[in-house]
Amino acid sequence: MELLRLGAVGEERPYVRAADGTVHDLSPLTADIDGAFLAADGIARTRAALEAGELPVADAEGLRVGAPIARPGAVVCIGMNYAAHAAEGGAEPPKQPIVFFKHPNTVVGAYDDVLVPRGSVKTDWEVELAVVIGKEARYVETDEDALACVAGYAVSNDVSERAFQIEVSGGQWSKGKCCETFNPLGPALVPADEVDPTNLNLRSWVNGEPRQDSNTADMIFSVAALIRDLSQYMVLSPGDIVNTGTPEGVALSGRFPYLSPGDTMELEIEGLGRQKQSLGKVLSGDPAP
Repeated sequence: MELLRLGAVGEERPYVRAADGTVHDLSPLTADIDGAFLAADGIARTRAALEAGELPVADAEGLRVGAPIARPGAVVCIGMNYAAHAAEGGAEPPKQPIVFFKHPNTVVGAYDDVLVPRGSVKTDWEVELAVVIGKEARYVETDEDALACVAGYAVSNDVSERAFQIEVSGGQWSKGKCCETFNPLGPALVPADEVDPTNLNLRSWVNGEPRQDSNTADMIFSVAALIRDLSQYMVLSPGDIVNTGTPEGVALSGRFPYLSPGDTMELEIEGLGRQKQSLGKVLSGDPAP
């Protein structure tokens, strides 16, 4: 089962794709896929309604694929969480999760254009496993309780501008992470009980050429450990997103050129789908598409 939000920007409606591939209208259950829906047992209710035949089949052909979660309250990100990624940058594996934030308005659909910001010379790609919170996580004590707070998982592209992140900002990472369109998410939200987050293959390509090829088994801090740790310092609310870090193979390593307008990025996580973005250029005063 996959939860989807389809439609033009700002006009997305909720849908669900069943195991047989048919797409069903989810609006009889909810106006949107958001934190309130997830907190109210939305995924379980969706599954029950599907099994009962209560959701009408929908014609989704040609509809834009929006981000699978509406209006996230927070996008919490983890840095250097793959052992090989830390090693390629010459860093020691962190002893505690490295935490930074992206503005929630960076979240766009899986196939939406990504804008290279004005003045950018080091725009980079990062395929990541995104965790979507479904239950408040506050002072969580066990891995089991941490995973019980997870509604589902999605593919995330933690697009980064490395000069803004490291050089211009003096190491304030979020300055290189919050440019408009810098977090394509989706195409779908896959329920947590259908995913093993400890063993998922992640891949990325730029202009059709392979870049990243790893597995979440290389994570330094597991999903459960991250949720448990974060909950000691902040309250994670339903609808929040946690980007769990990227594996080796990014431009920051020096192995590949940075991105330019006209390039394309493709990212895939096993069982969660594949996304693709073309890169455009921000013109003076132009808003994001």
